[in-house]
Amino acid sequence: MLSQLTYLQFLAVFVGLPLSVLVVGSVVSWRPTRAPFGLQTGALALMVALALVYTTPWDNYLIARGVWWYGDGVVATRIWQMPLGEYLFVIIQSVLVGVWTFSHDGAVDPTVGHSWRDRLVGVLAGVAVTLVGVAFLLGPASMFYMGAIFAWSGPVFALQWGVGWRYLRTIWRRLVVMVAVPVLYLSSIDRLAIEWGLWTISSTYSTGLTVGGLPLEEGVFFLVTSLFVAQALVLLRWVIARWG
Repeated sequence: MLSQLTYLQFLAVFVGLPLSVLVVGSVVSWRPTRAPFGLQTGALALMVALALVYTTPWDNYLIARGVWWYGDGVVATRIWQMPLGEYLFVIIQSVLVGVWTFSHDGAVDPTVGHSWRDRLVGVLAGVAVTLVGVAFLLGPASMFYMGAIFAWSGPVFALQWGVGWRYLRTIWRRLVVMVAVPVLYLSSIDRLAIEWGLWTISSTYSTGLTVGGLPLEEGVFFLVTSLFVAQALVLLRWVIARWG
């Protein structure tokens, strides 16, 4: 039965296979308005490295804190507190969202300006996200997971929005597509994993609110991490175009 899958088997079936199809489709449908494959490969490698460096301490801490745990027989190997599959998921999600982003990106407009005042506004918006997260962390235990997500994501948003929120605003329709589809898919398979007992979200550290059976915190996590990757990649192309 599918419900007896291990973490690694779950990743292979529900993330690895779709990623393989997506990569082939992206290669076949490539157009000159999209990023060259060399840039895509380098950018995705950078995204994977940054995702691992930034996510690993946070993920390990939350697992140690008991925010979520794994079912019996699901995990074979751990590195620190995280299962091997968790590290692989960070890598594969980054690549999955990245390939999807590049396959739906278009021509870059380097004429979009971004003043020092705009940079300050973007940084302050990210700081505000962090402060909301801190407020949640200082509140009831049920807000801990949500607070951890906001406090962790705020610095990344501060950097990205400080670099170019005005450009992100000009391509918001494309950005919605780049982010919404991965979020919906990853949320759907996460709900299956929780239903099948691959992992369990703590009722102590979560609000208990669900959307379509998925804990709200999990959906927010996939939203912010997909935004991390999509925004970084489109801003990278924009910055390169402006320097060029």
